[in-house]
Amino acid sequence: MITVFTDVSWSPYAVGIGIGVLSWLSFLISGKPIATSTSFAQTGGMIERIFTGEKASKRPYYQKIKLNVNWQMMLVVGVVIGSFLSAMLSGDFKTGIWVPSLWAGAFGDSALLRVIVAIFGGIILGFGARFAGGCTSGHGISGTLQLAVSSWISAVFFFIGGILTAHLIFYVIA
Repeated sequence: MITVFTDVSWSPYAVGIGIGVLSWLSFLISGKPIATSTSFAQTGGMIERIFTGEKASKRPYYQKIKLNVNWQMMLVVGVVIGSFLSAMLSGDFKTGIWVPSLWAGAFGDSALLRVIVAIFGGIILGFGARFAGGCTSGHGISGTLQLAVSSWISAVFFFIGGILTAHLIFYVIA
């Protein structure tokens, strides 16, 4: 069983079962679904609060989502730490590879361009997740297992958007 932690690629069935168990435990223990995008908005509000004081906390949106460190924020931290540990244990962790070969073939080998595009894409993704009322984990995992129609619609469009974007980037532009 311990050897599974050293594998570069895990079985999607085992991972799916793990996410299902995690979702079940999340509802059981906290009464809340697995989700992460709110924690990024909370972090933004906490950073704003450093510069503007309590003025940020008085904004209606921040009053709604509460500017505090909660379990969702710890989930995000855990995902980052877990990803790092998994890469280290599997021997898949590499430094200095900022530009994958597929990207370099399509857009060149500029690490700066890659980072700028990644940051810009992350910002757009964050706004989209907040506009949609949740991210892929909130809608795609937690919402669909609750049979929420809005989450099923979101999940379908996540896949459609991903397929169209990949096609656009790697077949039309490149």
